[in-house]
Amino acid sequence: MKVDTAIRHVTKAGANLFLELGFPPEEARRLHAASKRQIDDAKMLKEQLMGELAAWIEQHHLKQAQAAEILMISRPRVSDVVNKKTAKFTIDALVGMLSRIGKPVRLAVWDTQ
Repeated sequence: MKVDTAIRHVTKAGANLFLELGFPPEEARRLHAASKRQIDDAKMLKEQLMGELAAWIEQHHLKQAQAAEILMISRPRVSDVVNKKTAKFTIDALVGMLSRIGKPVRLAVWDTQ
């Protein structure tokens, strides 16, 4: 049995995927905007958590290998944290690392309406 792996369509970066999936234009714009807000919010939260980790590493004058051992991750992952490569981490993973160094995370929810 042959598996079909041909690429038939590639969505350009930044394009409205919802429009391409056939949603009505107004709903596609609304869904696209909501999706972008969610992605931006998650990225901002990850950057904040990574900033806390990077500051802790700097404050304790740790080499990346030392930080990796304490955080229970690999040395290249420490580099990814310090360089704020948000796509490589889940919020959960970052919260776990902060917990390991005695910095438990508290969540505050704001009502913007």
